[in-house]
Amino acid sequence: MKKSYLAVSPIGLVFVGLVLILFFVVAPPMLDDDQNPVDAHQPYQISPEAAALHSSLIVGDWHADSLLWMRDLSQQYDYGHLDFPRMQKGNMALQMFTTVTKSPSGQNYDSNESDARDNITALALMQRWPLATLNSLAERALFQADKLHQLAENHPDDLMLITSRAQLAEFLQRRQSNPKLIGGLLGTEGSHALDGKLDTIQRLYDHGFRMMSLQHFFDNKLGGSLHGTSGAGLTPFGRDAVAKMLELGIMIDVSHSSEAVVADTLAISDRPLLVSHTGFQGHCQSPRNISDDLMQQIAAGGGLIAVGYWDGAICGNSPATVAEAIVYGIGLVGEDHVSLGSDFDGTVTTSFDGSEMAVITQELLEANLSEEQVRKVMGGNMLQFLQTWLP
Repeated sequence: MKKSYLAVSPIGLVFVGLVLILFFVVAPPMLDDDQNPVDAHQPYQISPEAAALHSSLIVGDWHADSLLWMRDLSQQYDYGHLDFPRMQKGNMALQMFTTVTKSPSGQNYDSNESDARDNITALALMQRWPLATLNSLAERALFQADKLHQLAENHPDDLMLITSRAQLAEFLQRRQSNPKLIGGLLGTEGSHALDGKLDTIQRLYDHGFRMMSLQHFFDNKLGGSLHGTSGAGLTPFGRDAVAKMLELGIMIDVSHSSEAVVADTLAISDRPLLVSHTGFQGHCQSPRNISDDLMQQIAAGGGLIAVGYWDGAICGNSPATVAEAIVYGIGLVGEDHVSLGSDFDGTVTTSFDGSEMAVITQELLEANLSEEQVRKVMGGNMLQFLQTWLP
C-alpha cells in the first residue's frame, strides 16, 4: 500500500499536543503574571487607627480590567491584582469592571495608529474566547460582561451585579449582614466597542453596562484619543453616541480621550463626567494626563476624577505617591470630586494589590487628611455619584 503523506507520526502528535498545551494552558497565566505585576515588598504596617477606619469604609474603585484575563475571580491567585478573596481582605465594596476590546501593538502614551495590529485578538485566541469575538469588538465586551453575570449567579454571597439605584440600595442593605459582598458594575474601555453602530449602545446597556468611555489608546469613530494621531474632537457620530448614552443614563468616562473630545463632551453633556483612572498633570507631567484646567471644569460640573496607582499616571507607584496624587487632586478640585481608579489588571505595575487597600487609608491619614476626607476619597464620593446617576 502506498504510504500517505498526510500521516502524522506519534512523535509529531506529541509535539503538536505540547505546543497546544503551551499556547492554551501555560501561556495565558504566564502572560497575565507578566503584564500585571506587583512589586515585591514587605507586608505593609497598618496602624490600629487606620485599620479601624478602613474596616468601616465603603471602598470603591472606578476601573479594573480583571475580566480581560483567564482568571476565575471567585478563586484567589498569587498573580494579578484582583480576585474576590483579595478584594474581601482589602474591604473593597464597589468595583467598576471595565472591558478591554482592542489594544494597538506598540501601545504608548504618545501616538498610536488606529489600524495598528491588535493585541487583544491574539489574547482572545490564546484564552479560547468564542469565535464571534474575533471579528466583533462588541462581542468581546459582551463576552467579558457575561463572565461577571455568571460570577454573580454562581457566587451570590460574594458578588452582586448593580445596574440601578434600586439595586445599589439593595446591595448596601445586604452588605450590612454580609460585609464580604462586592458590588460589581460594568463599563467599557473605549467606544470602539460599539463596532461603529449606535444601536450597540442599547445592546450594551441591556447587558448591564452603565459606564462607557469614549476612547482608549487610538482615535476611533467617535473622535480623537489622547494617545492617537489626530487630536480631534467629537465627530458627528461621536456626538450622536454621547447623546444616546445621556438619553439612557449611561455614565460617560473621558479617560484616554483627547482634550478636544473632553471639551466637546463637557459642552454638550447635561450630566457630570468621569475620569475613571488618571493622574493630574500638575502633580505628574505625563502624556497620560489631561490638563488641570479640564479637570477643574469636570469637577465644576459635578464630575469625579479617579486616581490611579501606576507610574505613567502619578509618576510613581508607591502607596505614598498615590496619596500625594490624591492630596494634590483635593487641592485642585476639592474633596468631593476625587475618587479611586486603580487600573488594576490593566497591564500596569503596582506596589500593592486588592488585599492591601488599607495601605492607602494609612497613607492618607499620614498625609493629614481628616477621616471624613478619607471616607469620601476611598469610596464615599463614588457611592454618592452612583446613588445620583445610576438609572
